Parts: sequence; structure tokens; C-alpha cells
Amino acid sequence: MPDSSVSEPFLQTGTCVSSKPLTNILTKTDAGQTCAAARSSHRKLSMAIQDKAFQRSVRPLRGHTTEILRLLSCLSESYSPRHYIFADSDKMSEAKIRSFEQKRSETFSNSQFTLDRIPRSREVRQSWTSSVVTTLYSILYSLPLTYKLKPDLILCNGPGTCVPVCISALLLGLLGIKRAIIVYVESICRVETLSLSGKILYYFSDYFIVQWPDLKEKYPKSVYLGRIV
Repeated sequence: MPDSSVSEPFLQTGTCVSSKPLTNILTKTDAGQTCAAARSSHRKLSMAIQDKAFQRSVRPLRGHTTEILRLLSCLSESYSPRHYIFADSDKMSEAKIRSFEQKRSETFSNSQFTLDRIPRSREVRQSWTSSVVTTLYSILYSLPLTYKLKPDLILCNGPGTCVPVCISALLLGLLGIKRAIIVYVESICRVETLSLSGKILYYFSDYFIVQWPDLKEKYPKSVYLGRIV
């Protein structure tokens, strides 16, 4: 694994950064396969979407790490190096990422990535009062890391760690140090309502992508591409 001082793109299991502009991801060949698959999947699922039992059944299928790695598998090696950031309490993501990158290196010999951990901003069922304190701590912890990496693109999909990282990137932009493009992809599990991270980053992301039509109706700023993971 390359030294963590490499400072181009940046990724989190839930957040990813690349040196390419975001429009490339959404409109050019790297995204072409993803968008085409999304449209095809949408046609196949158009009847099933109306079935609430089906909607509930998709909720436990995948974790955030698996979803973000599926998205990254569609991108070329131009999006490199990739910097993964995940919670210090996350015991599974590192193994998944290393396995993904090992397979990727078989195709792209110059594949580069780094791994970093930050404090989780909010644990499941954590009280709202204490969540404010832990989130502020996570933001302060993320600032030096974000400053070091100076990402061009952040790709995130919902875990609690993505909010501190995105806020840190926004602060760098406000200070005129480095502006990062933020792309938020809401999890396939979110059928009718946004996750807490989504509700926050809906107002700050450059592109907010949802995978179910109900969410597009409720949140007009969002981009609906059908199922993409």
C-alpha cells in the first residue's frame, strides 16, 4: 500500500475522493455502464417498486462499504489514488477494502489507495445530546486529515463518518484552501425516507443521488438514476 502522504483523491467507506471532476462520473464512460445498468434495472423493477413488501425486503441486503465498493468498481484507474476513511470502531470495512483493492490491482497494476480511521460521529441508538459532542470531536479530528489529502472529489453513501469529512471539506473550501466536489449516493436501503446523513448532506452536496422514485419526489434537488448498486 502506498504511503498515506499521497494527496490527490480521497475515499471513505461511505466517502470517496477523486482527482477527476464530478461531471465525468455522471456523464462520461466511467459512469456510462453504471447509468445504463441503472436504467435497465429501473425498467425491470418498475412494477416491484410499488410493492411495499418488496421495498422492505431490500433494507438488510448490503452494508455501506459493500455499496461504495460496487460504485468504485465502475470507475477507471484515472480515479487514483483512492483514500478510504472509516470509523475507528468499524471492524469489517478494512478487510473488504483490501480484498477489493487486491482484485483491482490484478487489472490495474498501478492501483494506489490509503486507509484512515476517524472517530465515529454517532453510534446506533446514541442519544442526540451526546451525538452533538461526538460529531464535533469527529469533525475536529477529520480537519487535519482532509487538509493533508486536499481531495478533489468526495463520494459518500451514508455512514456516520461521512458527515464530519464532508463538513471538513466544506470548511477548506470556505477558507479558500481547496474546494472538493461532494457526491452523495443514498443507500439502496432508503426507499421512502433519507438517512440522517442524507438529510444533512442534501443541503451541502453538489450532487445528491437517490435510487428510488419516492425520494426524488420528496427531494427535488436529488438526481434519480434508478438502482445503481
